[in-house]
Amino acid sequence: MSIANSGVLANISLSVWTGRKLDRAVSEEVDVAKSTNTRAGNYHKNLFAGVTELEQVKTVAGKIRNWHVQQTLPWADSGERLLPMSNFIDYKRELNDLEREFNTAVENFCAKYAVLIAAQAFQLGRLFNRDEYPNPGAIADKFNLSYTFSPVPEIGDWRVTADDATKKELARQYEQAYADRLNNVTKDLWDRLHGCLTHMQGRLTVSADGKKTIFRDSMLENAAELCGLLTRLNVTNDPKLEHARKELEKTIMGLDAKDLRDADGARVEIKSRIDDILKFMD
Repeated sequence: MSIANSGVLANISLSVWTGRKLDRAVSEEVDVAKSTNTRAGNYHKNLFAGVTELEQVKTVAGKIRNWHVQQTLPWADSGERLLPMSNFIDYKRELNDLEREFNTAVENFCAKYAVLIAAQAFQLGRLFNRDEYPNPGAIADKFNLSYTFSPVPEIGDWRVTADDATKKELARQYEQAYADRLNNVTKDLWDRLHGCLTHMQGRLTVSADGKKTIFRDSMLENAAELCGLLTRLNVTNDPKLEHARKELEKTIMGLDAKDLRDADGARVEIKSRIDDILKFMD
């Protein structure tokens, strides 16, 4: 099966200055104080300890990385992930929003950078060393968000100068790698759905003594979000996956988390449906 016309490969590159620095002098002091015969450890200091502006940049960067993995499918070890065209418009729209959020956080930190350094002289005390901070004019270059979209290679398109036997071997190896990647794509989606269902199953279980497990409203919200996402990510059109997705969607449709927590009958019924979906998947 070829999916060259069904998706593109998306790659996000994120670089964020951590503001952490190895302090060799302090590391040596600890070794001396503890009478070690060799370097037993290293002391890395946070140059901007307690500074929310830099932490916000890191938070947004982490959010982008997690979101990218959620919205795409595994493909290559090089970092490229498969983005189905059915999810491209939503992906690109949200990526634009996240890019603006990242750039705003970076600009906010860079605008306050010089003032923040002066404040760290008091925060870090004798650990402060002005030479460890990049020049204000170069700090913005420490942050970057870029992304590329590229086509999925076609199977059998080998435009190389080689004998027929070599070309056949290259084609055979790539076809196997291609098949393995498609299997990984399907497995990733099944794992996501299975993980969601087993989480719900555990949270809806009532023990023999009548004790109920606590769950948050986000349990149903996350399940609904996954159902919507799977309609766009099922690039192999796996009918069994789609059936399980639809069953989960029907099961949670119109459910209210509070009612589900309070009504034992509803809780038992929904768990039974979740159990049935899991049996179907197995």
